[in-house]
Amino acid sequence: MNVIKTDLPEVLIIEPKLFGDQRGFFLETYQFERYAQSGVAQPFVQDNLSRSRHGVLRGLHLQNPGTQGKLVTALRGRVLDVAVDVRVGSPNFGRHVAVELNEENRRQLWVPRGFAHGFAVLSETADFFYKCDALYSPKDEISVRWNDPAIGIDWGLADPSLSPKDADAPLLADVKNLPRYGEI
Repeated sequence: MNVIKTDLPEVLIIEPKLFGDQRGFFLETYQFERYAQSGVAQPFVQDNLSRSRHGVLRGLHLQNPGTQGKLVTALRGRVLDVAVDVRVGSPNFGRHVAVELNEENRRQLWVPRGFAHGFAVLSETADFFYKCDALYSPKDEISVRWNDPAIGIDWGLADPSLSPKDADAPLLADVKNLPRYGEI
């Protein structure tokens, strides 16, 4: 597999090795030892799958306490996937990485604990899969406004479809109870 470092050192793009022929393809989506050598040494405890239509934007979400690291990929379709460093005191606080994940490039994105995460569907539909290293805890969930000008994400969508929770999320500067850099 190929591991690509991003502008945020903890966020990694992973390109699994693909074996294909006229019958189709095979790839390992996760193998503990190989991923551990690359900095993704998490015992995953929950897998999630969502299907969304074009224009849906989900995010930006995180949990605190009980933050989650996520290994994410698009099984079908195309998404713009985003990780935002929201750890108070981090030298990269408020900075983001945006990567297209799709069924052709088979890329994965490692979104570490302490980072807000979101994605926008760029294809007609998308099946989005993610492995989490902590269980989902609704009482600990935090949302950050998807279009916060201080973060400056270009989602590639003029008028995204949002949940009420995402549409009403606060700006990053107004979010309380963010994780602290060095404590995760």
